[in-house]
Amino acid sequence: MALTLPWISIMLASVVPGWAMIASAPVLPPLGFLFFISWQQLRPGLLPIWAGLPLGLFDDLFSGQPFGSAVLLWSLSAIVLEVIETRLPWRNFVTEWLVAIGLIVAYIVLSLALVNIAGAAAPIHVIVPQIVISVLSYPLVGLIVAKIDRIRLTPLMVLK
Repeated sequence: MALTLPWISIMLASVVPGWAMIASAPVLPPLGFLFFISWQQLRPGLLPIWAGLPLGLFDDLFSGQPFGSAVLLWSLSAIVLEVIETRLPWRNFVTEWLVAIGLIVAYIVLSLALVNIAGAAAPIHVIVPQIVISVLSYPLVGLIVAKIDRIRLTPLMVLK
């Protein structure tokens, strides 16, 4: 349970945006990616560096993006977070939020670029609301991940 809960929460977060609404333009944040970043920042080393591949693959099944785009972008994000973790072992909320903002904006813009390469013709101003909502909702996602982590670390039974 302690090792599988992060994986399950990220996969559920990848599925949830498809339940809420169907829109002609992206509005909801990529919750699976936000959960992935939150877990990586809250508990570095809990998810292996290669976790971006299977989790991105799962996200590709539900996101509507070209197949393989989340695999590529999540894997690159995991590598970036690992490099930042080794270079800056002591961080604070502002540093982590700035790193998350950079990754979120890069993820959404590169997702749009990959969609346009695949044949869409979406202008960049279409994703501005999604970027703003994603950046502003990241602290809430971090709080949810921290609550899930507290549940994950709670012992199921106390031995006396």
